[in-house]
Amino acid sequence: MGITLRAGPVAEVVMDVPPVNALSVRAWEELAAALRAAGDDPETRVAVLRAEGRGFNAGVDIKELRDAAGHERLVAVNRACHAAFAAVYDCPVPVIAAVHGHCLGGGVGLAGNADVVVAAEDAYFGLPEVDRGALGAATHLARLVPQHLVRAMVYTCRNVTAAELRAFGSVLEVVPRDKLREAALEVAGQIAAKDPYVIRRAKESLNGIDPVDVHRSYRFEQGFTFELTLMGAGDRHRERFR
Repeated sequence: MGITLRAGPVAEVVMDVPPVNALSVRAWEELAAALRAAGDDPETRVAVLRAEGRGFNAGVDIKELRDAAGHERLVAVNRACHAAFAAVYDCPVPVIAAVHGHCLGGGVGLAGNADVVVAAEDAYFGLPEVDRGALGAATHLARLVPQHLVRAMVYTCRNVTAAELRAFGSVLEVVPRDKLREAALEVAGQIAAKDPYVIRRAKESLNGIDPVDVHRSYRFEQGFTFELTLMGAGDRHRERFR
């Protein structure tokens, strides 16, 4: 259990943190390190990010924040999330997110920064941040859904399904749960069969023409989480969640 890297031409980074893949600061840091290691390996041609258990990712471990004194833990988890999201985006090779079950909060940060998303039929995506007294990952949600839906999802905390995202074109394929890894590896195989030097340059060029700087945009969002915490809203809503 934990974060596992299976190296190879098609590298697999697997999250397995029961019960719901809500990650602690340490787990976010380990995820970032695994993704960076996959990209730094010259043998890697493509990476698949997936999960075991009930869902892809439930974001931050709220209990860890609730039980911490002071603001050091909040700073640490925000830095760790930023590092993990950046490791997906900046990975020198394409990253395929294979999503099943819940993809919430930080899960949207990971999937939204991926190059390709393949999802199971039971997958759903959402940002419950407003109900948790926090903000963040709208930067990445905006890479998955249209702008007005981003706003509606942030304000209401509603979720969208994999089928809806496929209609928007942000999910490549929707498959039965038991076929998800196979579907992700099939797409990965198609990419891995290409010239690896050309693919790495393609990733670099596509990042270079993005209209939004995802690093700066996400850090801007995080500033409002600090404000909400300083004003007491963060603790209030985390306690309600407990």
